[in-house]
Amino acid sequence: MFTLGIIVASDKGSKGLRVDESGPVIREMLEQHHYITRKYVVLPDEKEALAREMIHMCDDLSIDLILTSGGTGFSHRDVTPEATLSVVERLTPGISEAIRYNSLQITPRAMLSRAVSGIRKNTLIINLPGSPKAVRESLQYILPSIAHGLEILKGTASECARK
Repeated sequence: MFTLGIIVASDKGSKGLRVDESGPVIREMLEQHHYITRKYVVLPDEKEALAREMIHMCDDLSIDLILTSGGTGFSHRDVTPEATLSVVERLTPGISEAIRYNSLQITPRAMLSRAVSGIRKNTLIINLPGSPKAVRESLQYILPSIAHGLEILKGTASECARK
């Protein structure tokens, strides 16, 4: 079992002006795969606030996987990738590339995603899109491989080769 942190980047959601629909999709799907949600927060699209929460979840709570939703587009307020890049120690570009690849099969607008992913200490951080539909599609595609990646990161698995 792995622990999960969910960070939703939404100015309106953080003020209670919009109901967050992506976070519940993340929580539901990951809990079906036996992840334990340790923290779920909706924050404004502010780089420092997002980075501070990621650091807290990694360093203080030792969460295994942080999934963010929202803030990955072209808007001037979309700063989730910049917040993520400011806290990770190692990039995991294949994850973000896989999400974009899968999404491009559905819509050409997937090329507009600036989402990133990376590792801080023993925590994997992945930026997901903001829409519930895109979150569901992305997670369905990456979840089987993410668990193995976390096992390697935690030292409970060592081989990536298939038998």
